[in-house]
Order: sequence, then C-alpha cells, then structure tokens
Amino acid sequence: MTSPPPSTPTRTVAVVGGGPAGLMAAEVLAAGGVLVHLFDAMPSVGRKFLLAGKGGLNLTHADPPELFASRYGAARSRVEPMLQCFGADAVREWARGLGIETFVGSSKRVFPADMKAAPLLRAWLHRLRGQGVRFHMRHRWLGWEGDTLRFETPGGEALVRADAVVLALGGGSWARLGSDGAWQPWLRERGIDVAALRPSNCGFDVDGNWSEHFSSRFAGEPLKSVALAWTGADGQRLQQPGEFVVTAGGIEGSLVYAASAALRDRIEAEGSATVTIDLLPARSLAWVQAELAHPRGPRSMSTHLKTRLGLHGVKAGLLHERVPKADFADPARLAAWIKALPLTLSAPRPIDEAISSAGGVRFEAMDDALMLNALPGTFCAGEMIDWEAPTGGYLLTACFASGVVAGQGALAWLQRVAHSRAS
Repeated sequence: MTSPPPSTPTRTVAVVGGGPAGLMAAEVLAAGGVLVHLFDAMPSVGRKFLLAGKGGLNLTHADPPELFASRYGAARSRVEPMLQCFGADAVREWARGLGIETFVGSSKRVFPADMKAAPLLRAWLHRLRGQGVRFHMRHRWLGWEGDTLRFETPGGEALVRADAVVLALGGGSWARLGSDGAWQPWLRERGIDVAALRPSNCGFDVDGNWSEHFSSRFAGEPLKSVALAWTGADGQRLQQPGEFVVTAGGIEGSLVYAASAALRDRIEAEGSATVTIDLLPARSLAWVQAELAHPRGPRSMSTHLKTRLGLHGVKAGLLHERVPKADFADPARLAAWIKALPLTLSAPRPIDEAISSAGGVRFEAMDDALMLNALPGTFCAGEMIDWEAPTGGYLLTACFASGVVAGQGALAWLQRVAHSRAS
C-alpha cells in the first residue's frame, strides 16, 4: 500500500467521498499504479473522522477475530471476509506505518498513543499526496449524466469521466459533515437495490416523555455503574454493564448504543421497546432489600436511599420518576424496582443525531469485490453499504476494510478490462 505510483499512470479512477473508506480506497489504488482523483463535497476531507476523534480516536478493537466478526450481526458473513483482508491488526500496522503508535485501553479499544485524530489524518494525507492522489474539494456529486459523473462545484457543474469509480459517500448521520444520504435515489434509478437508511448507535425517546421536573434537573446527567437489559434480535435476553446519559426526552450513550439496533428494530415491529435498568448491578436483590428494611427513623427517603444504598442524584431521581409512590414504603417492592427498573422507549432519535446509520447498498447488489452488478467498474465502500456495528472501533475498521477491498477490486477489474482489450 505504500509503494509509489508509476510516473505516468495511464488509467484514472474517481473516488467520490473523502472519509476513511474513500481515503483507504485511494491509497490502495494509488499504490497500484493508477491516477486517483478524489472528490468531496466539503472544504476538507475526513471531517467525521476528526469529530470521532474529539474524545479520543477509537481506531479498532482488540477482540479475538471470532468475537470481532460477531459484532456485525446479520451482515457478518459479508463483512468477515473484508476483515480477513484488513482487520484490527492490519489497522494498527497501517497506523504504525504513518508514524502513529497505538495502545489497547482497559476496554480493549485501540487508540493512537496521543489519542488524537488530526496527526494521523495529516500524515495520511501527506502520504496520499506523495502517491499522486489529486484532491478536489467542494465537489458535490449529483449522480450521472450517461456514464459520466456530475459534480456541483464552486465554478459550476463539472462532468468527470474515469476508467473506474469508487463511491464512498457515507450513510445518513451527521449531514453537516457531508454524509447526507442524498445519493440514494440516484443509485435506485440505476436499478441498484438500496435499503432505506435508519439510525444506528443512537439515542431514544422515552414513552410519555420525562416530567418537566426530572428533565430540567437531570438532562445531561450520566447514569454510571448501571446495567441495561434488553431483548436481542434472536429473542435472547441480554444484559450489559456500563453507563448512559439522560437526555431532555430520553436516553443515549454507550450502553444505549450497544442495544440500539435491537431496540430500533423492535420499535419498528411493535411500536415500542422496553429495557430494564439495574441501578446497583454489584449488589444482590437480597442485599438491597435488607438495606432498605433498616428502620429509617426521622430520615427522609432520599437520605435513606443515599446512606444505605448510595443512591442519590440522577439514580434517585429516576426512581422517583418511575416508581409508584406507595412502593417506596415496601422494601421488597422497592428493591425489585432498583434491580430491574423498566423503561419503555417509543422512538429512536432522528438519523442525523445518530453516530452511524444502518441500511444502504445491499450486498446482493454487489459482487465480492464490492462492484455494483448493475454498473460494472463502479464500486462501493464504507457506511453507504448495508451493514452496521456498535461503537468501539468496529465501525471504523469495517470502513477501512471495505475501502481496501473496493480499491483492490477496482485494480483487478481494470486489469481484466486491459487484458480483454489486448486479446
């Protein structure tokens, strides 16, 4: 991937989209000896990549390969071969080649040593320019005119013809950073099967909303050291410890994102989904009940919960928000609420608020090299393909891997075309 391009490339590939998948495809293509023109609607590339790195760039994850592949759910059989081509270890080695060392955190998430995205992106772009990749910013793709790509540019509409095309246009989340999903109708018009984009790794609205008192006091507060239980797509009951955040009208955060695909699908099928929250996962039901049964004397219930159980702030507020007042006088019933507080969710938050999106170009519309069956010579990569994964480095790794596969596929297709013409 790091070899220099020939001095006079004779074939040209257009990469549309300057996110991780598009940049990785450009690197593979340039190393393979073709001239790469990369187009992006924004003034600069990698904007969502930089945003993802604001709290520490989670490049990949140190899960064993079998467990890593399982994170892609229904799309596992199609994503796993891409990971075998360019998986977590390859991502770390690639970063090292850019002068960026990585480390494995306590949660097995993998980060750059300095936790930052900008130095990695700068090094990557420096290498790509050295390979001869030509960047065209503020070029918004408008679909095709015949077999030619159409772009809206500051200087007016431009038409671009290339020997092969890699589309890496992103999904539908964070439209202000460039991934607005506007490409969907243009692909459908060409007979390409595109699943509707849906929010993934997203927050949810609670059924009936919070009370004004609870929302005004606790919106933005994290619920730490809790466990969330939900029913998975296979009908099994799942529980995971962690934390999440109360919002003005619902919940969001890492623990909610882990369950978001199953919760979204259940809401679509049944109109709502219910989760249960264990506010004291390190304590048994019997212990909680015994502590609550201690006489509280003149102390208030809030003081009793704080001194006996350590429940205060947003945790205590959530109990008062959802538990019938009469049950606070019954240690057994209150203990049961504390260990399994149900919360009904009515809707996922809008896709533009989501970290990522599900849906996109179906795998059935492409071959194993991610070439569109209906458009030979046009490949897809990244989040515009119909797969999803939880946060934790899985999203970024699959974007990188699909960029590699699409780039390699385009090189192989160009070689086949050249041989066919020569014969």
